[in-house]
Amino acid sequence: MPATAPPAPADPSLADTGFAAMGSQVHILAVDAAANALPNARAAIGALERRWSRFRPDSEISRINAADGYPVTVSTTTATLIALAVRGWIATGGAYDPTVLDAVVGAGYDRSFELVAASDTGPTAATRPALGCAGIAVDVDSGLVRLPAGVHIDPGGIGKGLAADLVATSLIADGATGALVNIGGDVRVAGTTPPGGWRIDVDLPAITDTGLVLRSGGVATSGTHRRRWVRDGHSQHHLIDPRTGAPAASPFVAATVVAGTAWRAEVLTKAILLARTITAAARVLTAADAAGLLVDDDGRTHELADLDRFRP
Repeated sequence: MPATAPPAPADPSLADTGFAAMGSQVHILAVDAAANALPNARAAIGALERRWSRFRPDSEISRINAADGYPVTVSTTTATLIALAVRGWIATGGAYDPTVLDAVVGAGYDRSFELVAASDTGPTAATRPALGCAGIAVDVDSGLVRLPAGVHIDPGGIGKGLAADLVATSLIADGATGALVNIGGDVRVAGTTPPGGWRIDVDLPAITDTGLVLRSGGVATSGTHRRRWVRDGHSQHHLIDPRTGAPAASPFVAATVVAGTAWRAEVLTKAILLARTITAAARVLTAADAAGLLVDDDGRTHELADLDRFRP
């Protein structure tokens, strides 16, 4: 999801950087930032990746998943991530569920995506419904997290969304007057916007008019059209339906949501992608004071919950 805005990058008030992190491309824009602001932002994203990556055996997420029901003390940011994931699960009635890790791994997404074979003859694991978040205990103040035995979490997209939220907020706290942080399509803007707002170009299939304007809050895009692979002759993707534990058989292939924060937008994309109907998806966004776009498997685009307020 590219993001651009006036003033042009040649304007000395606008600092601009891009790099790879969290399995994605990162793009950061900051207005009136100190010289060390963008290097600090890059370092912060790297630190969060080291804590949250499920592919690192020494990450805090890996330690939580390996604890087999015992409490683990982690950083405040990791405890916050788990607490928000549980909140997202509750708010969406379980449509968003971070406890689908075993199902994701069983479908073949058992290493960073660039290493997942495009075609693999290995068998997929037997599926079962996700265990859910009901037994997860989190104390953000002390950093204590406990998952029930047998429950494993995948921070996935919510991790990218929360990282964008944290870094955009920190840029403003460090003196930037405006900031945009885009981590693999999860975007958060903060502070004063450039004239006309931040232009967000959404990357969705079958859509040509993709421009949104954001003056505050976050945007997230997710779908089943990109991260796909074949395992034992069956097409797989990373969007797991927690009701079945299998890759979702949804009538929708991609979604973009605009919400108050990037982490909430990310949660809501998963919820509306798993909705059975456009009406049900619109109800989810209206209840959350959010708006969005859905692309169905026939390539038709559906605007939900007054998306026009984010049009140029």
